[in-house]
Amino acid sequence: MNFEGLDPGLAEYAPAMHSALDPVLDAHLNPSLLQNVELDPEGVALEALPVQESVHIMEGVYSELHSVVAEVGVPVSVSHFDLHEEMLWVGSHGGHATSFFGPTLERYSSFQVNGSDDIRQIQSLENGILFLTKNNLKYMARGGLIIFDYLLDESEDMHSLLLTDSSTLLIGGLQNHILEIDLNTVQETQKYTVETPGVTIMRQTNRFFFCGHTSGKVSLRDLRTFKVEHEFDAFSGSLSDFDVHGNLLATCGFSSRLTGLACDRFLKVYDLRMMRAITPLQVHVDPAFLRFIPTYTSRLAIISQSGQCQFCEPTGLANPADIFHVNPVGPLLMTFDVSASKQALAFGDSEGCVHLWTDSPEPSFNPYSRETEFALPCLVDSLPPLDWSQDLLPLSLIPVPLTTDTLLSDWPAANSAPAPRRAPPVDAEILRTMKKVGFIGYAPNPRTRLRNQIPYRLKESDSEFDSFSQVTESPIGREEEPHLHMVSKKYRKVTIKYSKLGLEDFDFKHYNKTLFAGLEPHIPNAYCNCMIQVLYFLEPVRCLIQNHLCQKEFCLACELGFLFHMLDLSRGDPCQGSNFLRAFRTIPEASALGLILADSDEASGKGNLARLIQRWNRFILTQLHQDLQELEVPQAYRGAGGSFCSSGDSVIGQLFSCEMENCSLCRCGSETVRASSTLLFTLSYPEGSNSDKTGKNCDFAQVLKRSICLEQNTQAWCDNCEKYQPTIQTRNIRHLPDILVINCEVNSLKEADFWRMQAEVAFKMAIKKHSGEISKNKEFALADWKELGSPEGILMCPSIEELKNVWLPFSIQMKMTKNKGLDVCNWTDGDEMQWGPARAEEEHGVYVYDLMATVVHILDSRTGGSLVAHIKVGETYHQRKEGVTHQQWYLFNDFLIEPIDKHEAVQFDMNWKVPAILYYIKRNLNSKYNLNIKNPIEASVLLAEASLARKQRKTHTTFIPLMLNEMPQVGDLVGLDAEFVTLNEEEAELRSDGTKSTIKPSQMSVARITCVRGQGPNEGIPFIDDYISTQEQVVDYLTQYSGIKPGDLDAKISSKHLTTLKSTYLKLRFLIDIGVKFVGHGLQKDFRVINLMVPKDQVLDTVYLFHMPRKRMISLRFLAWYFLDAAVFSSVLAL
Repeated sequence: MNFEGLDPGLAEYAPAMHSALDPVLDAHLNPSLLQNVELDPEGVALEALPVQESVHIMEGVYSELHSVVAEVGVPVSVSHFDLHEEMLWVGSHGGHATSFFGPTLERYSSFQVNGSDDIRQIQSLENGILFLTKNNLKYMARGGLIIFDYLLDESEDMHSLLLTDSSTLLIGGLQNHILEIDLNTVQETQKYTVETPGVTIMRQTNRFFFCGHTSGKVSLRDLRTFKVEHEFDAFSGSLSDFDVHGNLLATCGFSSRLTGLACDRFLKVYDLRMMRAITPLQVHVDPAFLRFIPTYTSRLAIISQSGQCQFCEPTGLANPADIFHVNPVGPLLMTFDVSASKQALAFGDSEGCVHLWTDSPEPSFNPYSRETEFALPCLVDSLPPLDWSQDLLPLSLIPVPLTTDTLLSDWPAANSAPAPRRAPPVDAEILRTMKKVGFIGYAPNPRTRLRNQIPYRLKESDSEFDSFSQVTESPIGREEEPHLHMVSKKYRKVTIKYSKLGLEDFDFKHYNKTLFAGLEPHIPNAYCNCMIQVLYFLEPVRCLIQNHLCQKEFCLACELGFLFHMLDLSRGDPCQGSNFLRAFRTIPEASALGLILADSDEASGKGNLARLIQRWNRFILTQLHQDLQELEVPQAYRGAGGSFCSSGDSVIGQLFSCEMENCSLCRCGSETVRASSTLLFTLSYPEGSNSDKTGKNCDFAQVLKRSICLEQNTQAWCDNCEKYQPTIQTRNIRHLPDILVINCEVNSLKEADFWRMQAEVAFKMAIKKHSGEISKNKEFALADWKELGSPEGILMCPSIEELKNVWLPFSIQMKMTKNKGLDVCNWTDGDEMQWGPARAEEEHGVYVYDLMATVVHILDSRTGGSLVAHIKVGETYHQRKEGVTHQQWYLFNDFLIEPIDKHEAVQFDMNWKVPAILYYIKRNLNSKYNLNIKNPIEASVLLAEASLARKQRKTHTTFIPLMLNEMPQVGDLVGLDAEFVTLNEEEAELRSDGTKSTIKPSQMSVARITCVRGQGPNEGIPFIDDYISTQEQVVDYLTQYSGIKPGDLDAKISSKHLTTLKSTYLKLRFLIDIGVKFVGHGLQKDFRVINLMVPKDQVLDTVYLFHMPRKRMISLRFLAWYFLDAAVFSSVLAL
């Protein structure tokens, strides 16, 4: 037999299904079906097979119009009507896809999607077709070109996909989770866990996601959170198909019987308004597929695998007269689909044939289909062949069109003039690997381009990027190939270059020449560094948090206060929020909100950082509000006019909370009003804002007012009508907050285009305001723009660069009206209030809010993006750090801190700099409160405390706690030593020259802290010897150095004096605050891992006491042997 040209995928099926492909067709195949059908070498029919002309199509009654062979002998696995063009797509069990054009089913394209797996679902998009196989998602053009190929995990078994919007896709299968894929970035953005595995069918309405499970259940899930809202247990065996239309859900499936699963002839129908089942619908066929076909009525089409089709109403009785028969070539129907116009039905059988049924002679698949592009006719076949083996073959025989027009290859005269071209810069990889011998440098060829070829760039494109260096400042960035980026250097993601000395030889001063402290980015979930800086530079929040202390082990307010204290003590050195992020990872709400990223996701930039930081912003305000709500408010926070906050509220609530009235008005006239509060607002943009290309002006104040006083139409329960009714919900403001927090929600191109369009309109209006109508060809220098200012020189006009990409105002004015309304307008320093400033707030309810901080998302494809903050640092911070009194805007990019112009804080180039969070504060806010900080840590923390370990009482005590008469004083000596365990191993790579490069250092956690008395009668006796309990997984206990064994940190089996990290941290903080001097070896690393900032005059480190310039550090073992004649680590090494 000759199997040449057959699809290898056919071998997966039983021989009876394709044993007689060549030269004799299958005996079960209808011979009349394949008459006059030409087959290509692969056995695929080239033309559709029309039904005999005697068949008459009656209007309104479905009849067979055409049949076609998609792939001989290979079952059809899925069929899909194209939603944009007049085409029908068919996928086979062999992974082959075929498309047919129009009701005549003319073959349009045919290509292989997967070589081994069957095609399980097809979804048409505007620019191509999505094909889902077992563990692969492929997006291909309608002609067969691959747009992207997304490989899933090999353990996945996908069966269904659902397009939620134009750029988001849900994929489900037999596993216990559903993946969310962003089609723009082709990345997995979310992974939703499902309680019942086996999601094989998904549908969507404007209320719910519907998931059909193999267990026979249908779950209804929330559109935003994907949480289960309702669940219907439809069938005891398995679910075959379901569909949703209006308020009805219809299902078909299998029921469990004694002999196994049996097809249930009762369709389960559910009313989605009452969320309950209605009378089941008995049909006369064995239902395998069903679809709603809403034309004149909401009728159902029920299809059996044997080819019977019945139409019936979901709430009526099935009539046997409404059954018609599809004549499949194979024994079974494998797939069924309905066109968007409801005029055509498609059936695919087990022998590779497709049957088209329509209710009109000339049906259309879509109401409004676009024109389909066809391939141009090939003209090469009509030309005589040319023999290229002949050396004297004249090239003039090649036909070239004769034209007198200008060719595209003709250069304009202006570009043809000879001009010198400067030499391109030397590749950064060559400079990095170059070794000098005398004045000659040698470097291996990086092979980044072909020999003797350089990229040609026009002069304009070269000058466009002159201001941005191709080599990044970060040393680790110099190892990468240089690229041209529009992202400014200071906004790029900064990375620490580690050496064998760790961080000791890294120059942080190169990135931060101020006295403010940056934050290190290498810790897991350090994406929130920018928001920590924003909260720190809010003076009332900083003072409140540092005055707080509670007994809760993992309290975010306490840990944030400890971190703020470190930022206060630092004089330009970076800090790290390891303890704060450790407590953050233990909060269940943070994990539920998806705020805790895996190391791989954070390193690759996976996920939308803008959405992440906005969720984190809402979470931290809510968490601080809850942590402080039940505590008594300190006296320092009681204002002059009375109590700082009401009973049951917190100081965070007083600062950020906005009291509102939510009014719900039903169409029956019933009105319901309830009071509520919110800690922040989300911008709500005008509908259809991106469709108006004329540049309609929309002030930021108008959008903010729309977002605060939100009005929307929604379905809600009405007590008067006793049912869900369309209601108008409005929000009125009772009291405005002191700090106005705004989430920008620029999460799609629609919002980004709105910001971009408004910035362009504002730019044109600003130019017109300052200079009148300007000719497009006229260029203005900076000096020309300064001349446009007032003659007195008091108010100078900004330059063109300062006016670009600016829509956000520096100040806004908000006024509470008498009828519970709110007026919002942009405010400039040149404006004057209608009322006096002293009486404005008291009598007229007028407030002026100044922009204090903006958090932006930096889009950089090379690094995965990052988050930075622009912060207006107030006078009190400059007074403490630098001894001067002024205000200045700064850029905070992890440990990079740089002063910037105020206009840069509100300039958002939406191509790479997208706003995420805005902070506005009331003018003269700090003057309302007493901002003194009282250290909440008392001496009682050093007294004896109980151990967390259950077996600790059985062993001898290794330390004697301090008595009240032994409390340390200023200048007392305290010996300190700390032992650590490893939570994550170091990540390093070996370069081609043999040197080792550290990509990410090991993550350490403190395991034991010991403090020894340095004077007094008990000199040399420890007063602290705490083992730190940890809930995180330990990779290496480092027993040979630390003496810590597995189980020593477990409260259930440990025999040591076990405490929490917070308890021991408070003891060390008290010692630092009291002014003792710590003596030890390598204390800089100890304090770094413990996450403490100790002034240098309080540290006596033997590493530096006995260090000679330009010599290596001396170990503790050598110092102990030389001075004390003692062998340290001997007991540990003997274990």
